[in-house]
Amino acid sequence: MARSVYSHIRDAWRDPDDGKVAELQWQRKQEWRDQGAVVRIDRPTRLDRARQLGYKAKQGVVLARAAVRKGTARKERFTAGRRSKRQGVNRIGRRKSIQRIAEERTARKYPNLRVLNSYWVGEDGSQKWHEVILVDPNHPAIENDDDLNWICEDQHEGRAFRGKTSAGQSNRGLQQRGKGAESNRPSASDGTDRGH
Repeated sequence: MARSVYSHIRDAWRDPDDGKVAELQWQRKQEWRDQGAVVRIDRPTRLDRARQLGYKAKQGVVLARAAVRKGTARKERFTAGRRSKRQGVNRIGRRKSIQRIAEERTARKYPNLRVLNSYWVGEDGSQKWHEVILVDPNHPAIENDDDLNWICEDQHEGRAFRGKTSAGQSNRGLQQRGKGAESNRPSASDGTDRGH
């Protein structure tokens, strides 16, 4: 059976540190490091993944690449007294994933657009890059698109900040159901006591 172009792209990206993709990535990262934290781009680096997540090459759909530094929280040492166990400086992780941070920063840069989804495109020793798919809810091409016009409704404003994207839902633990996930809904930290 004939394979689609997308399946070949997907295979190439299964191991981005090997083969042709590795060479391309090496060149790309050198350019990306010189660019700003959030940069608008013309076309997706991973077309297969972008299409999976709702991207369409049409008016009203915008792509941006966001760079976020890697690693755990940067925390200053306490000046007041603490026993060493309670100093808590180095191994403090954030509850929010780097991908969510990338989506939020992009949403802040483009306040008139709404974040549809995002996907990983690369990382080096100090930062990670994600490409974020944004949609203009006021564009006629989006209002008339049966696949995307749901995002024009008012309740989808500020999706990235409320953890409504795929990365946000994953980070909130909403891709698990049933046993072990009893306290995840409506939110892991909604302030209600669930008898635990």
